[in-house]
Amino acid sequence: MLSAGKKLRELREQMGLTLRDVELASTSLAESRGIEEFIINPSRLSDIETKGVIPSIYRLYVLSVIYRADFTELLKLYGVDLSFTAADFAICRPGKTHRLEIAAGRGNVQIPIKLDPGFDLRRSADLGRMIESWGVVPMQYLQELSKQKYTYAYIGTEDLTMYPLLLPGSFVQVDETRSRVEEKKWRSELERPIYFIETREGHVCCWCSVRRGEIVLQSHPLSPVSARILKHPQEAEVLGQVVGVAMRLGESYSPAEPMQQPSPEEDVGEPKELRRR
Repeated sequence: MLSAGKKLRELREQMGLTLRDVELASTSLAESRGIEEFIINPSRLSDIETKGVIPSIYRLYVLSVIYRADFTELLKLYGVDLSFTAADFAICRPGKTHRLEIAAGRGNVQIPIKLDPGFDLRRSADLGRMIESWGVVPMQYLQELSKQKYTYAYIGTEDLTMYPLLLPGSFVQVDETRSRVEEKKWRSELERPIYFIETREGHVCCWCSVRRGEIVLQSHPLSPVSARILKHPQEAEVLGQVVGVAMRLGESYSPAEPMQQPSPEEDVGEPKELRRR
């Protein structure tokens, strides 16, 4: 990490600071915040700059403050690029369905700003070929494009509740303003709303129906997961309705139990088997 240390030294010299200046500033910050780990003595800073010693998160933060540098940019010097966080989520795939907590990002992102005039929304097409030009937009401005509050969730690799309609490993967008379960006859499973539910055991995406203080968490008829009846809202809370999904197709899954085709007389809208906690 000699190149990272060299860059930190350049930042210090640009500010006209000596090793002793950094020690005094870091000591003042440590006393103000009550965090002793903030102190950077001259010998340690010299090792960071010239011997490739990797600073702790405390010292790296202090250097970002003293040098008036973006902390995320200093992290990049050591190979930690927070802009890859979303992409790295696809590599680490936990088994349980869970809520995604992503901090509001800083920096810029490229988005399409001009489409081919011949682009027809009614026809399937290669979107990449339809984009005439891209533009750079600060990430914080993208928050203003959303007029509703959304939650983003990940379907665990072991969660087969809505298989094969929602595949394990999918990302879903949940509209929190639609937390009231709709009750009516649906012409097909594609029309029936899917809800994001929080239970005492964790999260799940499923079909729902509410009756007399209870909520039925119904899985897809082809799923090996049984339906459940829980107390509502004590044991299960509806966080919102799934309004968007991103999933990878063409992957095979091996459920713990064999999937069985429902018999013709079974109604998609009624659970085949219910179990009460």
